[in-house]
Amino acid sequence: MRVLVDVSHPAHVHLFRNAIGEFEERGHAVRVVSREKDVTTDLLDAYGIDHTPLSTKATGATGAAREWTGRGARLLRLATCFEPDVVLSRLNPTAAYVSRLVGAPNVVFHDTEQAGLLDRVTTPFASVVCTPAEFARDVGDHQLRYQGYHELAYLHPARFDPDPTRLSDAGVDPDEPFAVIRLVEWSAHHDNGTAGFSPDGVRELVDRLGEHGSVYITSESRLPEDLREHASPVAPDAMHDLLAFADLYVGDSGTMATEAALLATPTVRFDPYDSSMGNFETLADYGLVESLTDERAVLDRAVDLAGDPDAGSRWRRARRRLLGEKVDVTAFMVELAEEVAA
Repeated sequence: MRVLVDVSHPAHVHLFRNAIGEFEERGHAVRVVSREKDVTTDLLDAYGIDHTPLSTKATGATGAAREWTGRGARLLRLATCFEPDVVLSRLNPTAAYVSRLVGAPNVVFHDTEQAGLLDRVTTPFASVVCTPAEFARDVGDHQLRYQGYHELAYLHPARFDPDPTRLSDAGVDPDEPFAVIRLVEWSAHHDNGTAGFSPDGVRELVDRLGEHGSVYITSESRLPEDLREHASPVAPDAMHDLLAFADLYVGDSGTMATEAALLATPTVRFDPYDSSMGNFETLADYGLVESLTDERAVLDRAVDLAGDPDAGSRWRRARRRLLGEKVDVTAFMVELAEEVAA
């Protein structure tokens, strides 16, 4: 079997990396195409995954249109030569269109109910759209619901065992209390104050959490000078080790909130848009994620959890219950790809 995997975001690396290894172990030919966005290619390199960059993240509507048009043309040339039996991707229109053009089924993994236009221009062209069972919408007869989350493709116990040496090597003591803060786009927050935490809110959060232990910030954008001493010192591919040993996670990233929750780390998610997503509703039912829409409420709840000596044990019990009801998503992915390609 010949498998083409499209990776255009750091989260896609984690979603597909174990499946890529499984495909290769089974003797399948695998080709990975990538995109220069954030740490996407750095992660692929860190995991030893050969890949071909097809584009670099552009800014603005015109730049994005130019990037994706060029990416589509390059992907078509590559796919025509590679002749894949199946194409795996997240919600990616170029992968869906190129798959149709070369006659290969496209298996899409989709977990974002608010995808909007991207959803409408991609899912009709996919062969199979895999969504978590809790996904709030129907996307057609080709939708396949499964008992799991994207993050369980790499954080299921069969796939991940936290390594404390990854932290100690970076100067973080895994046995001492610490919190992790995730900021999606500092520049966007600074400009309009609506996309996530305000700058003053972040500074207050750092100060208050600092009374309970160390504070490490991971941010998509460069931190202001006064917060840089709190920048996470671990390598990008050790971020899950950091989350696993953390005593608290708080941030405005849905993906990292899910990751922290699945690692039994007490998790507070800032959701200023009050987005309704089935996975977070289910994770809340398990007691693994607390989603709040008000910044003040987020700050206060995070500090409360940081001072709660029983929080960790509650999250560990909730995680055990969840894992008893969910699947190893990598195993599901590999079996499905082989079935679709047959």
